[in-house]
Amino acid sequence: MLREIVLDTETTGLYAKNGDRIVEIGCVELVNRVRTYNDFHVYVNPQRDMPDEAFRIHGISSDFLKDKPPFPKVANDFVQYIQNSQLIIHNANFDVNFLNYELALCGMRDIIFGRVTDTLILSRKKFPGAPASLDALCRRFNISLESRQKHGALLDAELLSQVYIELMGGTQAAMELHSKAMNAEDAALQRKNREYRSFAVPQADFTKHEEFVSKIPNKLWS
Repeated sequence: MLREIVLDTETTGLYAKNGDRIVEIGCVELVNRVRTYNDFHVYVNPQRDMPDEAFRIHGISSDFLKDKPPFPKVANDFVQYIQNSQLIIHNANFDVNFLNYELALCGMRDIIFGRVTDTLILSRKKFPGAPASLDALCRRFNISLESRQKHGALLDAELLSQVYIELMGGTQAAMELHSKAMNAEDAALQRKNREYRSFAVPQADFTKHEEFVSKIPNKLWS
């Protein structure tokens, strides 16, 4: 089973080390490149003000966040949700650096970049010189942007999941992967459920084997 988590965050700004914090995390689960709708979505109280520049991008206000949990309250749930799955992120350096900063403040381990697939890099390799923003990729693959009036972590993760499937060969390829994986799992279950079978060796075969071995000179096991 191939489990991948498409992830996006919204923040108060661009630099965690300058005091900016995460305010929203959105994750979409893909199993064999098919969405399961087992999503993870939280708003996070950054325990600081919301700059006007950030508010204009995502529309999340300090007033809206004042009763939301701070990151340490959601950290365990988030880490358990992503487990060891591959993470699919657009412009991964930004999100992973923010997440690792928040996780470090909680005394938790970093997300290593080896488990991250950056769709920005994928798209630039596949379409050299072409615009590679999420909006541009959605337009390239005819994915509707009608609901995207502002940035939002869960909405952007949903859009990115569709873009990622297209980058990896499209819906048909995803369904074929899913079908093959399900068939493999069914076959494994059938093998596990077979009744125990005993293959007794007749005494005549043992006798023939002993006669054959007795003719081998300088046997190492003698």
